[in-house]
Amino acid sequence: MTTKTLLSFARRAIQDYDMISDGDVIGVGISGGKDSLVLLTALAELRRFLPQKFTLHAIHVDLGFPDSTLNESRRICKRYDVPLHTVKTEIGKIIFEERKEKNPCSLCSKMRRGALGRAAAELGCNVLALGHHRDDVVETLLLNLFYAGRIATFEPKSFLDRSGLMLIRPLIYLEEKDILYFCTKQEIRPDKSGCPADEKTHREEIKQLLRSLSKENRDITSKIFGAICRANVSTFREVQTSRAEPTDHPTE
Repeated sequence: MTTKTLLSFARRAIQDYDMISDGDVIGVGISGGKDSLVLLTALAELRRFLPQKFTLHAIHVDLGFPDSTLNESRRICKRYDVPLHTVKTEIGKIIFEERKEKNPCSLCSKMRRGALGRAAAELGCNVLALGHHRDDVVETLLLNLFYAGRIATFEPKSFLDRSGLMLIRPLIYLEEKDILYFCTKQEIRPDKSGCPADEKTHREEIKQLLRSLSKENRDITSKIFGAICRANVSTFREVQTSRAEPTDHPTE
């Protein structure tokens, strides 16, 4: 996965869903994980190629975990001259000490999203970008099906009523393995989250299930993704099931 290929997939998603308009001020949610760091890299690089002119702000919500780090996030922000804004919270304490949540991810996600939205609005952003990828789409469908009893997943682009922000996910054409490979090739070393629930969540169980099923059916994630498109579970278009590399590469 070269930078050129990464930008091709991100650019196609942005164009297909009209994610970015001229003059947008985009807040990029930065957790310090691989997905958000690759998202920031892609958007920062695309500023050179897209006809739309836009501004980037990196926003990190500090959950209050003592073992978390932010060194790589700072390095990439400095490299691309993107300001990094840190929002101090006690979300970790609320979830793990006060509420003692057995399945903390859902509440943490909602609280973190709220903090991100408020920070983005205060910075004058009209768009919030998150680093969800194609595997996240499938995993979210299965999480909702298995644990909530409903058929649903997130949208590539949606409007957040409370904050007045447009939420976009430019990496939805990329698989997780693409992002992992890109990080390896580009020597991107994700920051530590310090979260005590890392790799102990329902989402991790779904990941393991899909890995197990893919041993006999290598294309299972692509097939589920295709079913999402055909069933109109979300606003995904069937064209997205194609893994063929886009031909409209930006010129390096």
